[in-house]
Amino acid sequence: MIYKAVIFDLDGTLVNSIEDLADAMNKVLTSNNYPTHSYDAYKYFVGSGIRSLVIKALPENQRDDAQINSCFEAMVSIYSKECINKTKPYAGIIDLLNQLKARNLKLSVLSNKADVLTKKITLALFPDYFEPILGLKLEAHKKPNPVVVLDMCKKLNIQPEEAMYVGDTAIDMQTANNANMLAVGVPWGFRDKKELIENGAKHILNHPLDLIALL
Repeated sequence: MIYKAVIFDLDGTLVNSIEDLADAMNKVLTSNNYPTHSYDAYKYFVGSGIRSLVIKALPENQRDDAQINSCFEAMVSIYSKECINKTKPYAGIIDLLNQLKARNLKLSVLSNKADVLTKKITLALFPDYFEPILGLKLEAHKKPNPVVVLDMCKKLNIQPEEAMYVGDTAIDMQTANNANMLAVGVPWGFRDKKELIENGAKHILNHPLDLIALL
């Protein structure tokens, strides 16, 4: 197979964003006199969008709709201002992107993070690499639903099997397989190899540049 495009997840794949996410949510929790969580705990709260993160971070007896909505709005307000305070590309990512760009591959981003935040972070840290850059607009279209990534393939004028989808969670691997793309897992993010393999990863990268060999 000759691959024409590489589509990346954002958080835990291209960038380590866990500290900014955790710091913002912990501010919300503190303001409500709720217990906060460690950075490691937040690695298991992410992957399904900020609303899902908020629900998981709240105490179990405080997860009514009104409280979820209030804390979600507060979280988005804080995080949108502080989303690139500590967030940085993983080592080797820029080198990988430069090599992929030199090979004229089409590069895109698809995240379950809110669309406006996905664009803000990606354009701030990776200008001139990705088109399109898409985050979550409709809850019903959230990964692992493949509808958005399949539409992305149409816009890129490629068949799904001509694309790799690279991510760090079970949801990413499920998305790739649901779309008939090559599922490529990365263990430097928020989950481990076991989760990736159990959810259909066809390849595991130990370093970003390992992706070149798959081409």
